[in-house]
Amino acid sequence: MALRLHHINLVTQKVGEMDDFYRRVMGQRREDTGVPVLEKQKGYAGDVAFVTDGVVQTHLAQRDLGAGFATGQIVNPVERGHIAFRTDDLQGFMRHLDEKGVRYSDWGDRAVAGWHQIFFYDPDGNVIEVHQVEEGE
Repeated sequence: MALRLHHINLVTQKVGEMDDFYRRVMGQRREDTGVPVLEKQKGYAGDVAFVTDGVVQTHLAQRDLGAGFATGQIVNPVERGHIAFRTDDLQGFMRHLDEKGVRYSDWGDRAVAGWHQIFFYDPDGNVIEVHQVEEGE
């Protein structure tokens, strides 16, 4: 069960300004490959800009305080942002969390087509995402 850093999600009400800042000031480029397809009818309808340093993506997402309510999930990853890891065995990772007593919200593919996502908190309350890209994506 491999885990690797995939993206950092920053939540904002200024998606356009943040996109400009991270590209113009921080030297990031617009991400065109591997960009998630948002499921705007299922759970999260906000705007998102995607930038990258060529290795790790930064998702600049519009804050949505109601996304947890809309999906029936406890953890809302677009309330204040999160850090995301990709795995090749999400079911195994979920069993690992269960064994460690770490509770999580299973979003399935409610936010991103073809990504099965779970979200949980670290000991300081930071939101962590772990996802697996579904076969064929």
